[in-house]
Amino acid sequence: MDPLIGQAAGGAAGPKDATTQSFAADVIEASHQTPVIVDFWAPWCGPCKQLAPILERTVRDAGGKVALVKINIDENPEIAQQLRIQSIPAVFAFDRGQPVDGFMGAQPESQIKRFVERLVGPMGPSPLEQALEQAKEALEAGDHASASNIYSQILRQVPGETAAIAGLVRCLVAAGDLAEARELVDGLDAEALKDAEVEGAISALSLAEQAGETDGDTAALQARLAADPDDHQARFDLAMAHHAAGRGEQAIDELIEIVRRDREWNEQAARQQLVTLFEALGHADPLTVAGRRKLSSILFS
Repeated sequence: MDPLIGQAAGGAAGPKDATTQSFAADVIEASHQTPVIVDFWAPWCGPCKQLAPILERTVRDAGGKVALVKINIDENPEIAQQLRIQSIPAVFAFDRGQPVDGFMGAQPESQIKRFVERLVGPMGPSPLEQALEQAKEALEAGDHASASNIYSQILRQVPGETAAIAGLVRCLVAAGDLAEARELVDGLDAEALKDAEVEGAISALSLAEQAGETDGDTAALQARLAADPDDHQARFDLAMAHHAAGRGEQAIDELIEIVRRDREWNEQAARQQLVTLFEALGHADPLTVAGRRKLSSILFS
């Protein structure tokens, strides 16, 4: 799988630097042969630096159906003035000599892909998307080593790719490398921590860490509950033992039982743990859907 992503397919040319003098040839005339995307940028522009690699990768993924031209507005202010560009990054698409589309500001990769597709038609899964899907399939199949390897390759080529970060955290959790997973999470910036997939992976890590701190002797915990059904700590620990053993439904049911008996116990610890479990499983997981329905029936009855 190496090179994995971000490499020009078939040796496709990278972006071309244009100037005021070459604009007519590099953009206007060239767009009569192939649509041309023009990226207006400046060295001092932080969002420009975020946008550039995503834009370049998406254009490469188009397989030569579109060209990319970059113009430094500090060195070529006349073109920016003619197009009335007031902020950067600013991106314009030219086709048959005319500007036909554009946007300003940094955009997520999904939006940039749609922008390019409006020029060239459907592109299909990008190499990045294919790699992420392959890693996800390996993780779901229990092949944590292969999944971890793919996610690591992705992050070497696309640092900050949140889907790969989340996947790698889940791989480390599944392999029992909780300290390494925690170190990875602790090194993330605030923006990555807001990502839903990353939040779910962190929830999975937190649950694994908690499970390691509880008594995993299910027989002893069940005996405590038989003696006292209102021993909520025993039931809570039993839920974590079920989760650690992969018995997600039983874990959810035990936590819901605590909420049913005493929703305020330990500052609503059972309800909060359910939220963490649902985040770790994912909002679309059947266990999450069923668990939320059961919880709602108790909370709103």
